[in-house]
Amino acid sequence: MKQSLVNLLPPATVAAIWAFWAFAPAAWVEGGWAIMAVGLGTLVLVQALELVFERHEGWRINRRELATDVFYVVFGYGVIGFLTETLVNGPLSQLKEALGIATPWLADSPFMVQVLVVMFTFEFGQYWMHRAMHNWHPLWLTHAPHHHITQLNALKGFIGNPIELFLISLGVIALLDVDLNALFAAITASGAIATYAHANVRANPPIWFGFFFTTIRHHSLHHTALSYEDTRCNYGNSVIFWDRLFGTFKDGESEIVGQDDRRRLSIKEQWLFPLRPWLEKRKAARG
Repeated sequence: MKQSLVNLLPPATVAAIWAFWAFAPAAWVEGGWAIMAVGLGTLVLVQALELVFERHEGWRINRRELATDVFYVVFGYGVIGFLTETLVNGPLSQLKEALGIATPWLADSPFMVQVLVVMFTFEFGQYWMHRAMHNWHPLWLTHAPHHHITQLNALKGFIGNPIELFLISLGVIALLDVDLNALFAAITASGAIATYAHANVRANPPIWFGFFFTTIRHHSLHHTALSYEDTRCNYGNSVIFWDRLFGTFKDGESEIVGQDDRRRLSIKEQWLFPLRPWLEKRKAARG
């Protein structure tokens, strides 16, 4: 019975987030602080759940891992969030107005329809960007640092090279007409799913949830240390449905994660990783 309740944690968290935004007062939504509170609160909750319902002892969080993870969360919310809003979402909103792009059918749709359309539309773009990162070497060099992590924890979805973190944040949601409540519900619910998908929590959600949304089983296999080829599956960050539709879904789970020699990279190494081929050639020329 206890494990059955633990298995319900991911869907229950997502449902709670949806319910919160469905009834959140306009002042909370427009104030901007609520989305930050829900997003960070979810991260703290799932990180705490790792301490109570641990999945693998080898993924147990330590101070060094936690410090790195927190750094990337701050970087993600602060720097990547600012760049995405300034360089992508803002210009797209202006383009939408200039060209008269509108989706009135979506604006008139029920709350949950708007939420799911935003989630699945954004994840459709993320799926293809993520898949490209595993199939085109220049993009793989930006994404590889994320696969050099040697354990999975609640905040690990934020870790990676800054170029990859920016690219994976891109989307066309700014072109859609949706209520702010629905937009925030989609963003924070997707974040919660992705957090559980990276977390060391002993939760195996029901089959119906795992059919549409990514779970730790799906994503741990994507991070497997077996080989680079074995990571080319389960690209969905929070929506696994696109993998099922486009033939890249693979069932299973992997406790051992990481790439190459499974050596943990420092932040400096993660940021310089795309330059690795050039740096190695330069070092060889000097040697």
